[in-house]
Amino acid sequence: MNNKQIDALIRKCEPVMLTVDTGLYFRIAKGNPSWVVKYTLGGKRSQIALPEAYPHCSIAQAKKIAAEIRSQVNTGIDPKSKRQQDKQEVIRNVDDLFQDWYDNDISKRLKHPSIPHRIYRKELKPYIGKLSIKDVNPRNIRSIIQAIMDSQRRSTANQALMYAKQLFRHAVKLNLITYNPAQAFTQSDAGGVCEGRVRALNIDELETVFRVFREQQNIFTRENYLACCLLLSLGVRKGELISAKWQDFDIKKRLWNMPAENKTGVAITIPLPPACMPWLEELYIRACGADYLFPSRRASKRRSYISDDTLNHALAKLFGLKVDGNKQPYDNLLGNAGIEHFTIHDLRRTCRSLLAVMDIQGHVAERCLNHKLKGVEGIYNRHDYLPERKEALEKLANSLAPIFNYQEVDFKNA
Repeated sequence: MNNKQIDALIRKCEPVMLTVDTGLYFRIAKGNPSWVVKYTLGGKRSQIALPEAYPHCSIAQAKKIAAEIRSQVNTGIDPKSKRQQDKQEVIRNVDDLFQDWYDNDISKRLKHPSIPHRIYRKELKPYIGKLSIKDVNPRNIRSIIQAIMDSQRRSTANQALMYAKQLFRHAVKLNLITYNPAQAFTQSDAGGVCEGRVRALNIDELETVFRVFREQQNIFTRENYLACCLLLSLGVRKGELISAKWQDFDIKKRLWNMPAENKTGVAITIPLPPACMPWLEELYIRACGADYLFPSRRASKRRSYISDDTLNHALAKLFGLKVDGNKQPYDNLLGNAGIEHFTIHDLRRTCRSLLAVMDIQGHVAERCLNHKLKGVEGIYNRHDYLPERKEALEKLANSLAPIFNYQEVDFKNA
């Protein structure tokens, strides 16, 4: 059979199945031409269509592929099974491995898969992302841990090691490697046993901190300043605040109806003290019609609100820490002002401590921070304590407002 004969058959457009070579057939079905290879494996007859049809696959190419299929059958390989295996996603390097792990495991299993995603993207990917999986060795893992430890981030070093172990365990599971290059390392090789943080700021420290914030607006922007005011006054988590949408705020009733997409997985209504309303009004103007209270400050395909690291990095700069790879760090402005190091998350602990100082009952203070009540009380007590939380947060915000508003800003003309 030659090209002219095949072209004539295609023009007729009639159903046909004609032999071209040993096991190779030219078929027209429902007006569509195709190459088909018939074979017998284990006493069972079967057939498989070639991926491309005539004329994209010539007669000569079809014969060559058919010969390869016959060769596979002679060695006991089912060409259909092999094609299905070849269709599986190719995992060439560590980036591909992580994507497969993320798509098929952690995105389905973990409540917050963004955490390992962030650790991989920031800590592991720059060192090993483009390496072949088989080329990653324990020395690569050690270099990653040491780089994190050099930046004095013990907890992050522990996380990076933990996720590296899980990532390469996934590779072993897929039979891509036979040993895990991170497995021999222990917590003592990374950040060690990290004790729970206990840092909380007192009123005198807060006065100094916010004075430095105001004096260094080129480093710590007004939006960052207002975010810290709200974190201390409302007791919410940083992630809950920076991802908040204006549509969830009832300004007239002074309520923030936080949806269930938070750490507890349960929706909650946050009462907004009157002292916080001017800060929210300012943020609304600064948002320029964006959906979020803290819209992204640069074009980003990943999300439309600021990064998880925005506030952390801004605060770290005021402590003289190096957070920008190509820039020299600032002076330790907060340290020079007599402030012991603290983190953004410590503001939440500060909020809880201040509520205790004000003699707010423990169960009310815990609900102010959107903590679940523990033990039997948590099982049977479903009261949301909204009136009590409203009173507690108003008392807290009124005591903090003079510190935050020390320097009034005409934000309408800012």
